[in-house]
Amino acid sequence: MSRPTILLVDDEPANLAMMRKVLSDDYTLVFARNGAETMAALHKHRPAMVLLDIGLPDINGYDLCLKIKQSDTTGTIQVIFVTSYADPVNEAAGFFAGGVDYITKPVSPPIVRARVASHLSQVRAELLARSYREAISMLGQAGHFNDTDTGAHIWRMAAYAKALAKGAGWSAEDSEQLELAAPMHDTGKIGIPQSILRKPGPLDEAEWAIMKTHPQIGYDILSKSAAQVFQLAAEVALYHHEKWDGSGYPAGLTGEAIPQSARLVALADVFDALSMQRPYKEAWPVDKIVAYVDGRSGTDFDPALVAVFHRTLPELLDIQQTWDARDGELDGASRLIQKKSTC
Repeated sequence: MSRPTILLVDDEPANLAMMRKVLSDDYTLVFARNGAETMAALHKHRPAMVLLDIGLPDINGYDLCLKIKQSDTTGTIQVIFVTSYADPVNEAAGFFAGGVDYITKPVSPPIVRARVASHLSQVRAELLARSYREAISMLGQAGHFNDTDTGAHIWRMAAYAKALAKGAGWSAEDSEQLELAAPMHDTGKIGIPQSILRKPGPLDEAEWAIMKTHPQIGYDILSKSAAQVFQLAAEVALYHHEKWDGSGYPAGLTGEAIPQSARLVALADVFDALSMQRPYKEAWPVDKIVAYVDGRSGTDFDPALVAVFHRTLPELLDIQQTWDARDGELDGASRLIQKKSTC
């Protein structure tokens, strides 16, 4: 594994030499003595962190920190001020400029090593979380690549699933995990032929048999990861077409044998499908959707979750309005682009 690169900025060679002794065993080090050298090294070496003095010959450290932040397109470079200015006013100015920490000279080597390691660990955690979200986004989109659903469907439905989970008593953290997992519920459609997914009429028996394999395909893909969010997504993918009375697929599970995660996503999915306009149907009014859900309580849906649906309905409608406004802005932008392209 490559070592993180740290840029050390100080106009005193003795300070740079001392920091080299403290950090060189664990990190790749780059050095700069002023603002100009700092910006050049930043673009050339792309460090994960900058240890920055304040009293530089051509620019003060606060302004330089702002320039570093402005040039950081990834938003991941951490700046720690290392300075002899020990008063609270300068420390506050350092944090205001975007620094994540403030160490005063003379430095303690163990403290420098500990704080550098801590902040770099936080960056790695944030990058990992970002990677998860990007992977989730790609898998969610892939599952609907050949569908006629709009792209916004999976994200709107995920927000509904989170609200329903909270209403069912899930913790905030677990509800957020379900929101991340829900967009991947149809990942298995990657393995279903386009001719079936885009068929304008009803599927025949053979085509329907193929379509019913997508939960298992999704599970087989998602369960390869040991990460909690993908394990949850695999569970949802496998069971989101099961029904409370056992008439669903692929396993024909009944009642609470169906994981609650899948029961929640199934309800969120139906609410979204019925409430949104499609090329082949108009959006249903709320009272008609409620009647549909109530009519399938105990057959398609868990009666306890139908009760949660009723309690959560105002929040679901708020989420829907938020997405309607967002979709409207995107549609308006698309029309504007199209108009300009014809001028």
